[in-house]
Amino acid sequence: MVLLGSGAREHALAWKLRQDGAQVRVLPGNAGIPGSVPAVSATDFPAIQQFCQEHDAKLIVVGPEAPLAAGVADYFEGSDIRVFGPRKAAAVLESSKVWSKDFMRRHGVATGRAWTFRSDQLDQARTAAAELQGHAVLKFDGLAAGKGVWVCASEAEFDAALTEMQALAPAGHDWYSFLVEEKLTGPEISIIGLTDGNVMRLFAPSQDHKQLLAGDQGPNTGGMGAYCPVPFADDNVLALIREAIIEPTLNGLRTEGLPFMGFLYFGIMLTPSGPKLLEYNVRLGDPEAQVLLASLGSSLVDLITAALDGRLAEVGVRQKPGAFVGVVLASGGYPAAEFPTGFVIEGIDTVSPGTLVFQGGTRPGPAGLLVTGGGRVLTVVASGPDLELAVERAYAEVKKITFQGAYYRTDIGQRPAPELIGQAY
Repeated sequence: MVLLGSGAREHALAWKLRQDGAQVRVLPGNAGIPGSVPAVSATDFPAIQQFCQEHDAKLIVVGPEAPLAAGVADYFEGSDIRVFGPRKAAAVLESSKVWSKDFMRRHGVATGRAWTFRSDQLDQARTAAAELQGHAVLKFDGLAAGKGVWVCASEAEFDAALTEMQALAPAGHDWYSFLVEEKLTGPEISIIGLTDGNVMRLFAPSQDHKQLLAGDQGPNTGGMGAYCPVPFADDNVLALIREAIIEPTLNGLRTEGLPFMGFLYFGIMLTPSGPKLLEYNVRLGDPEAQVLLASLGSSLVDLITAALDGRLAEVGVRQKPGAFVGVVLASGGYPAAEFPTGFVIEGIDTVSPGTLVFQGGTRPGPAGLLVTGGGRVLTVVASGPDLELAVERAYAEVKKITFQGAYYRTDIGQRPAPELIGQAY
């Protein structure tokens, strides 16, 4: 089996697939993922095909969004190599925020109000934000590695976000699109699972911590930590989410002739009037994947095979008991465009048995040492019989790992328990 990607999510995927008995090669992988093949890019489809043929690999599991948006599933369509991931036409659920919002509207998926603008309509966007008294969310239309969303609390913040967004403008394009959305309130959760297009099998509800700083302050990042399960996302809440969001999504994909097979992520706000969809991802979240895969008691290989064969209805998902917490150690200066790397990482070999350390932004250093090579360097995952003890254990392990400039949030899994207000719950 071949796994595409190079981050901590892919390290977690490779670990879980091997736990389930699969032989896995990771393209390109990273310094900490066994079986990595750094010479092959995750978006070089001819090279991936050649590698699969040379190593008799018949299944490709896709980690990140870029290969899916570029059409990796389409490339291998009709060959004897199967791809677990949606085709390009369905991957647009993530690759275009504007298209996905229009899709939600067309098919009655519960979501917030939004307005679409082009880069030559900045003044009109400012007017829309002013009507919301600055309480608006700005979303760049294309892929932005988790950094194309700005949550604003004032018109001044919105104006600054517009300026930042212009740095994401694609080279060679005269214009780009973006969304202005009303800012919803309530706790946010990640609902992730896999589907064969007809049936959706969900992993445990999880919660990401996207802002850089404790207390959900600072700029958005790709995610600074996560935990699962979410205590307040009970069976009643999940039933509402299925009815208002998941089933209309699957029905809409079938109606539009976009059969979806792969991982599917729903970013959901539990508003006082009921669950509302914020965004889709067409792959596992990162860092949610790190805790979800650690907590998954079922065989991921069996689930993927069942989805590929269109018999996911025959297979259930078993969750390990207890709570799982993942804390991201990031490079100092992240998520700025530039920050120093190349610092020696020490202490990974001192963590307690049962602790999982998934490597993301790492690379080989001199004399066989491991050094930092990206923004989100490591995710440390620990578990416990309850969330409080899992948090305590995770931070005890995080403190054993050091590198120059290391930064982590100190409050992962420690948000106050929310009150779900409204008749919807």
